[in-house]
Amino acid sequence: MASPATARTVRPLAALRFDTSGPPQLMGPVTDHLRALGARPRSAGENPSGNPSEGPGRCSLAGDGFPEVRAVSAWASANSGIANSGVATGGIANSGIPDSGIVDEATAQAATGVMSVHGRRDGGPRGLAADYVATATAVLTVQGLLAGLLGRARGGGAAEVTTTADRAGLLTVSQYLAAAGADEAEAAELAPGGPPFTSADGILFELETLDPGAWAAFWRDLDAPADALRAGWRPFQFRYATACAPFPPALHAVTRAHPMRRITSAAVLSGAQVCPLRTLGERAAEHDGAPPWSLRPLDTARAEFPDRTLPAGRSTGPGPAPGRPLAGLTVLEAGRRIQAPLAAHLLGLLGADVIRIEPPGGDPLRGMPPACSGVSARWLALNRGKRAVEIDIKAAAGRSRLRELAAGADVFLHNWAPGKAAALGLDSDDLARVNPALVHAYTGGWAGRIDDAPMGTDFMVQARTGVGEAVRPEDEPPAPSLMTLLDVLGGLLGTEAVLAGLLLRERTGCGVRVDSSLLGAADTLTAPALRRAARGENPRRPAGFRRPLRTADGWIAPADDSAPAAAAYAADLRGRTTADALGRLRADGLAATAVTTDLSALHRDARLSGPIGRDPYGAPTVPDPWSFA
Repeated sequence: MASPATARTVRPLAALRFDTSGPPQLMGPVTDHLRALGARPRSAGENPSGNPSEGPGRCSLAGDGFPEVRAVSAWASANSGIANSGVATGGIANSGIPDSGIVDEATAQAATGVMSVHGRRDGGPRGLAADYVATATAVLTVQGLLAGLLGRARGGGAAEVTTTADRAGLLTVSQYLAAAGADEAEAAELAPGGPPFTSADGILFELETLDPGAWAAFWRDLDAPADALRAGWRPFQFRYATACAPFPPALHAVTRAHPMRRITSAAVLSGAQVCPLRTLGERAAEHDGAPPWSLRPLDTARAEFPDRTLPAGRSTGPGPAPGRPLAGLTVLEAGRRIQAPLAAHLLGLLGADVIRIEPPGGDPLRGMPPACSGVSARWLALNRGKRAVEIDIKAAAGRSRLRELAAGADVFLHNWAPGKAAALGLDSDDLARVNPALVHAYTGGWAGRIDDAPMGTDFMVQARTGVGEAVRPEDEPPAPSLMTLLDVLGGLLGTEAVLAGLLLRERTGCGVRVDSSLLGAADTLTAPALRRAARGENPRRPAGFRRPLRTADGWIAPADDSAPAAAAYAADLRGRTTADALGRLRADGLAATAVTTDLSALHRDARLSGPIGRDPYGAPTVPDPWSFA
């Protein structure tokens, strides 16, 4: 954390003012993040998170020499009120999309495939009890505002950005969608099953290891059948990709035969790690209130803002086009798996030239099945359009080459293991010597905020932070989602942090170190539940919350406000087609939409505000999450 003397200098929106209005689920996180970045409401007595509304959320942000930038945020364009709002929306509002039925978090999850992916562990669609799509939409909205300010500071850019929850939801499932549209079938079975495991003393826990040897040693120490431990490795290894893990039942039987102390001992001896699931109450009690990212100027002597200083801008010539506010900037990315690659992917969509650092021979995940034209569909979802440079960072010559690239870049982004950058001489202070204006961005696991933290992977962070409770209603046992919730949300926060760092650089003239984390993603996602826990209220959602209703040929998801009344129709709806069931509910004034269960069918789904296309390899591509005008 920054020292008190420095804290005044690390707010890129200091002296800027904002107004917000609209649905609190969408605009509450926007308000929280703008405040954390230094902006303040325009009037002291204003309700900064706006009022509940059936229309879209709106935000305006300006001050200290920056022209006003506006944001419009809605559940979906067709029924959001955008079309009649009298504001520019980048063409989305007039696209002729029929009434989508996407009116809130539940229906957004249903339409975009989030319920389907999250429900794979259970064998049928399930709603996330946390407001995941709304949170992603809010972070994308803040990204759009920061990108708009940055573009305008650089002499161009856009005055308004539009985000919709349907596009945000598609982005969160883009890897699963890409795999569903690949040339070949999944390499691992899509069937119900997965963690958490349960000990003999009733403790739910997550298990993590990236090493098949450690996996085998852990189970052998617990006397697991050899055939079960061998059969369990592949679904365990692929659960990040498939959102399910159909283990042999014998493995769950093994853990139920041993107390937690014995299981922990087996993990220590094998090199695997276990983490008991924490409650939301436990997380609320230890929560330090830190924002989901931190920013530190790399030259604090130059970091004080002169009074009324206009944003200088580093570019010469014409400014960037409205939809490409980062055009002319270079991002150097050394990332693996999801978090950092997704952050860089979004920066590329905003116009940056992304150069990806890969090991000699290329990223091995390029070959991860299923493939499109010989390239991993999942890999393409995060890395298409990037330029690749192979560098052996273990060799002195390779590290020298990376420093040369960093000297000409605007951003260096990585998610290496903690301490690796410093050990290689490639940390923020090291690279500042070759490029004092560099934004050095690290997307990690724990941000150094948790003592004795386990491995900083998605499912371990979910377990440690109470996400397992937050995503399940009260009548279901806690269980971290096998959809990579935090890797994706952590990637979105990484993009937000980089944009904040670039804007701070524009205002101070010096480089910036920015850090984001999966822990920050967990706290952002669970913020409403943590606030309930801190007030002594039940932080969990009620029984049956966001549980879809069966029809004769599929599923429907009522909107949250309509769900209690819709539950009374459950028996009748089972005998009706999905179309008839929706008509029955809507005739009685209840809002609902069909649940997408086949991701490959999304490309022809008329409910969506943007088309799903194909890249040059034939892999499905989701629409950009923002529209600028």
